[in-house]
Amino acid sequence: MAKKVTNDKPAAEKTSYSHDELMEFKEIINRKLEEARTDYDLLVSSFSNKDDHGTDDTSPTFKLLEEGSEVLSKEETGQLATRQKKFIESLEAALVRIQNKTYGICRVTGKLIPKERLRIVPHATLSMEAKTQRNDFNPGSGD
Repeated sequence: MAKKVTNDKPAAEKTSYSHDELMEFKEIINRKLEEARTDYDLLVSSFSNKDDHGTDDTSPTFKLLEEGSEVLSKEETGQLATRQKKFIESLEAALVRIQNKTYGICRVTGKLIPKERLRIVPHATLSMEAKTQRNDFNPGSGD
C-alpha cells in the first residue's frame, strides 16, 4: 500500500494559515465589519441629532436637566463611536493581513495565533502568550 504524502504540518510547526483557512477568517471579519459599520452609523446618527425630537417647548427647569443629561449622553455616544471606529479600522487591517498572507501570525512571538482565538477576536495581532507577557510588563494595555 502506498504511503499518502501530505504537506500538512502539525499546528505547532505551521508558520501560516492555508488559503482556505484565511478565507474562513475573511468571512468572519467581513460579517463583523458589516455589523460594526451599522453600529457606528447608528452611533453617529444619534450623536448628530438627526432624529431630534426637541425640547424647545418644555419647561425651563426640565430643559436644563435634559440638556445636562444630553451633554453626558453625547459624550458617551462620542466615546462609543470612537471605539467603534477603532474596531472597524482593526478589522480592516486584519483584511490587509489576510491579503498579505500574514494574518494570524503573532507580531511578538512570530508564532501562529490559535484559530479559536482568531474566531473570537479576529483582529488579534498577539497570541495569548505575548498578550500575557505584555500585560505583565504593562498592566492595563490591551490587544
